[in-house]
Amino acid sequence: MEDTYKHKGQRKQLVQKLVKKGITDELVLKAIEKVPRHFFFESALEIHAYQDKAFPIEEGQTISQPFTVAFQTQLLDIKKGDKVLEVGTGSGYQACILAEMGAKLYTIEYIRKLHEKSTAMLKMMGYKVDTFCGDGSLGLPKHAPFNKIIVTAGAPVIPEKLIEQLTTGGILVIPVGDTDTQKMLQITKLANGRTIEKEFGYFKFVPLKGADGWK
Repeated sequence: MEDTYKHKGQRKQLVQKLVKKGITDELVLKAIEKVPRHFFFESALEIHAYQDKAFPIEEGQTISQPFTVAFQTQLLDIKKGDKVLEVGTGSGYQACILAEMGAKLYTIEYIRKLHEKSTAMLKMMGYKVDTFCGDGSLGLPKHAPFNKIIVTAGAPVIPEKLIEQLTTGGILVIPVGDTDTQKMLQITKLANGRTIEKEFGYFKFVPLKGADGWK
């Protein structure tokens, strides 16, 4: 795989678009500019890699729109060294963004084929990420607690086990709704176990699979 000057220029243009759309977190923008999104596309679709659009990948899943990736990541408020759980590895692109930002990342994917492919991709790109195949709606209790949790699929409800696996002061970013549209939620866990919930508009994600997702 090759990352040319043209690709790097396209990423700079993409970052400028994201800034115009309201992304302000410099760490997020630097990571978007650094990670070669075209690596996650089949060669025939590579020309679309730096459009601000979602595109289909295998197994009926998608690689999220760059704005959506940046928006969710900005809501996480990542600090270098944060222990982060990503639910829904998918292509591995979001995982690369988080790893590039210095997160200590654990990522779990429900579909084995995608898990195997994204694990190989992350290794090839040189990111040290702990990858798992399983039901991400239940989190990763053996590795909890986490400072931040990001869910990259639409959930019918907020999975209680993910809240349980947050540290005090930890943040969960998750789209919740029906299978057509979801509200983006940022949930902060307080010292007494209660939570503060904020809403950030509507998005469309593939359904979260699992016990606390869509059956």
